[in-house]
Amino acid sequence: MKNTNILQIVSTLLLLAVGSCNDYKNQSAMEKNTQNKDASIDREGMQKKSTHIKSKDGTWIAFNKAGTGPAIIIVNGALSYRAVYDDKFLVSALSKDFTIYTYDRRGRGESTDTSPYDVEREIEDIEALIKDAGGSAYLYGVSSGAALSLLSAARLGEAKIPKLALYEPPYVAESEKDKQAFVEHGKRLNELIATGNHGDAIAYHFTAIGTPPEALESLRKSAEWPLMERVEHTLSYDYAILNNGAIPADAAKKATMPTLVMNGDKSFGFMNEAAKNLSKIMRNAQWKVLQDQKHQASPEILAPVIKEFFK
Repeated sequence: MKNTNILQIVSTLLLLAVGSCNDYKNQSAMEKNTQNKDASIDREGMQKKSTHIKSKDGTWIAFNKAGTGPAIIIVNGALSYRAVYDDKFLVSALSKDFTIYTYDRRGRGESTDTSPYDVEREIEDIEALIKDAGGSAYLYGVSSGAALSLLSAARLGEAKIPKLALYEPPYVAESEKDKQAFVEHGKRLNELIATGNHGDAIAYHFTAIGTPPEALESLRKSAEWPLMERVEHTLSYDYAILNNGAIPADAAKKATMPTLVMNGDKSFGFMNEAAKNLSKIMRNAQWKVLQDQKHQASPEILAPVIKEFFK
């Protein structure tokens, strides 16, 4: 990867998911609902009761669903969960035509966690949601959630996932050197999670992307910081999903269902290459570039594209 610091890119991608922290309204309510209990969540006029479903290994996965029609499961990226980034505008736009599932990936929000972590367990979580949806559901994955969606599609097949939409899966490695840098970065992250204080791994990421010390100190004092700390350990899960930063060619070839691979033209340059290359490897994929969109695409732009593809 020419003229690019892979560590900065990876760190940036893993932290972009927290950009919507200001949508979170009731921090104390979330603290009370981390057990296997239902909780009411006000979602911009769509008051839904948070439901829990048991995954194959006994982990409880918390989710909401809204709307009517074929099911779409939204799979978010690193550090995202419903209380922090709940896709409420996208859900509102799509729920007129589809039943939209939003959920807390394991180890986040109201979902529980089970050690040791394995990517296969997250695929089983999605499979449990598909079962709740009647045995078949579309997947829409964002960032590292797109990478997880791709692996799930390859594992579960077209009968359970008839169509797949991916927005900017962050495959950044183009050489063995890139892969090694990715591995070393993940190793250091895991060390901080295992032996450091809460927040150290997040701070490591922000430092890697060039955040000035004074800005980092200000962020540590913000309301968003404890929300990120609660799911800090799951950063290592996303590293495990990302295949050392390289496109998982075997999985891409196994996912034979109709697939839409998207990127924004205002996002990182490598995202364009990653989306294009992935769409070429997949047997039944189309590639679409969304104009004037960055890594966090506007729901007003995304909704009609997703609706048209899944209809």
